[in-house]
Amino acid sequence: MKNKIVSAISKSTGVKDVRLEIPEVREHGDYSSNIALVLAKKRKKRPRDLANEIVKKLEKDRELAKIVSKIEVAGPGFINFWLSKETILDELRKVLKLGEKYGSSNLGKRKTVVIDYSSPNIAKRFGIGHMRSTIIGQALYNLYSFLGYKVIGDNHLGDWGTQFGTLLAQIRISNIEIRNLNIEKLEKLYVEFNKKAKDNPKLWDEARAWFKKLEDGDKGARKIWKQIVEISKKEFERIYDLLGIKIDKSFGESFYEDKMKAIVDELCQKGLSKKSKGAEIVEFDDLPPAMLIKSDYATTYYTRDLATVKFRVEKFKPDIIIYEVGSEQKLHFKQVFATAGLMGWLKTTKLVHVAHGLIRFKEGKMSTRRGQSVMLEDILDESIKRAKKIIEKSEMSRGLPKKEKYAVAKTVGIGAIKYFDLSHHYSSDIIFDWEKMFVLEGNSAPYLQYTHVRTQSVLRKANGKWKVESGKLNSQFSNFNFQFNKEELAVLRSLVHFPEVIEDCARAYSPNLLCNYLFGLAQKYNTFYNQHRILPSQITNHKSQITSEFRLALTSATGQTLKNGLRLLGIETPRKM
Repeated sequence: MKNKIVSAISKSTGVKDVRLEIPEVREHGDYSSNIALVLAKKRKKRPRDLANEIVKKLEKDRELAKIVSKIEVAGPGFINFWLSKETILDELRKVLKLGEKYGSSNLGKRKTVVIDYSSPNIAKRFGIGHMRSTIIGQALYNLYSFLGYKVIGDNHLGDWGTQFGTLLAQIRISNIEIRNLNIEKLEKLYVEFNKKAKDNPKLWDEARAWFKKLEDGDKGARKIWKQIVEISKKEFERIYDLLGIKIDKSFGESFYEDKMKAIVDELCQKGLSKKSKGAEIVEFDDLPPAMLIKSDYATTYYTRDLATVKFRVEKFKPDIIIYEVGSEQKLHFKQVFATAGLMGWLKTTKLVHVAHGLIRFKEGKMSTRRGQSVMLEDILDESIKRAKKIIEKSEMSRGLPKKEKYAVAKTVGIGAIKYFDLSHHYSSDIIFDWEKMFVLEGNSAPYLQYTHVRTQSVLRKANGKWKVESGKLNSQFSNFNFQFNKEELAVLRSLVHFPEVIEDCARAYSPNLLCNYLFGLAQKYNTFYNQHRILPSQITNHKSQITSEFRLALTSATGQTLKNGLRLLGIETPRKM
């Protein structure tokens, strides 16, 4: 619908870039355009007068007339559109017909997206600091896949760099047997080294020397490093299974070890690098210089990320590469992207840094070096415990076996964590708040999950009592003089926008737009549910039959849309709650 209205406005005004908004106040219609306000000054007319001229042209558009029942000018010159009853009912039919595919499209047909997300560091437990990249990255992966793109998820593991020098040094200093280590002990060694190095800075020279050995292929260093990587990967997979995360590829930084010399040589040949105090650097017109090779000839994050860009461009030929990485790396990615552009690698590829903010507690930011990190598993366990308490109080959970109660608690608890993250814009910092995560009357996953469970409960009762096929929309709605009440209409008008919201989320790399939409839909449905009887005590006439079937269809469509939206966010919907 949105695209058809945009097309009609473009045709009537001659403007290609037309923006169409969904009004916050429903009395202002289903869509609103400020095109008259944008063009008025240029065309030397009063915005409202120009808006009236545009409306007259739009009213003559036969294609537009098939979907719009009313067009009005409001305020200083906004143009508001109301969809026709038949258009809205067609969308309801579409939800019921398409089911789990509702909202999907071929927008990304023949296009490829690579998404770099999660990327935890080897030898460290999965801290809450990596939660945002993992959860937002997976949501973006789901959204682009739903829109028909070929999507490749790449877990760019931090398995290379000076931090491995610190571990190798500490293991050698303490004469530790690697077989006796696990992820927790490895992290403890890392913390201990940093504490010692604070008092004895010369230890950093030893760490750098060990990493240089690693880069040079020292057998002893390589053997220990490989064992550390394997220990870490097993731990990450365990956490991913708990979160329901699946990532296609896992090319760690070490994968690019044999590709970096070619990158350095290419930069030198093109005259883009220069010597500086024994190191090799790249300078920019509007950015600080980036270090390509250190004075001891060791590589840097910058070198490795350049090799990564080139590999991805040549291997996957993507239209977009999205880096879902913290905002602390903004300068780094500006340097990498600028260099890739100067090298001529980006002829058909767009590079995007989705720079997420930090998760903070009242005590402030976490730090692994200082041993103050908050473990993600501890947060997930606590979330499941809190969810279990909610479920035990719910009437819908009566009769559930103990094993199923835990499964539901896991679904609700993990969902609460994910949704709390995703409901914020990716760029914003988040203050961790248990109460907001589990509020049952507000913008939270449990509220949306409970609403979905409510829709399914209504449908089960209907099929058990009246054998109503709620997946079919009675064809008589088109001919029958059926009048929607305002609560029904609010739900119907909200359903129409779901496919558009999916596209908006992908274009803006912002899953929070989907969260906002789902919360709004759930609120509207619950208002309708609380004010109107869906299942009458008995069917007395034809009209009551039609009304009942319509409300069941509306309930079915709402449940399906909530389920589809939550699935895209990586959140499951339990059968009972």
